[in-house]
Amino acid sequence: MPRVKVALPDTFLLTVEIPLRITDLNYGAHLGNDALLGILHEARVQFLRFLGQVELDPTTHIGHIMADVAIEYKGEGFYGDTLQVQMAAADVTKYGFDVVYWVKNQEGREIARAKTGMLCFDYGTRKLRPLDEAYARRLRGEG
Repeated sequence: MPRVKVALPDTFLLTVEIPLRITDLNYGAHLGNDALLGILHEARVQFLRFLGQVELDPTTHIGHIMADVAIEYKGEGFYGDTLQVQMAAADVTKYGFDVVYWVKNQEGREIARAKTGMLCFDYGTRKLRPLDEAYARRLRGEG
């Protein structure tokens, strides 16, 4: 079976720092795979806020839904590390986009590369919504 490979973009739109908590560790005393997915979720919410968006608007029920995720583990994270999560959008389409993550520790050691496929979604009608053009431009770093 071929290994998952996440391609990194040339530039990133945002970097956030997230400290590892003791509850993020697994029985191997390093960052657990389930905890990393939760950290990516937190980073993505901050990324969307940076872009002027929310993951879900509780008033309109308009937001995003995750279509897929891929994680390429590159190294271990330990208690006391502060993860630096760099993010960019890729594959912007009519209905969504990918968020690409490059995760390193405070010393610059690579921990993971990841991608989440995000679709614009109306939770009221349970249907996809087209991506707003102004939002698409921000995702591409055009404004």
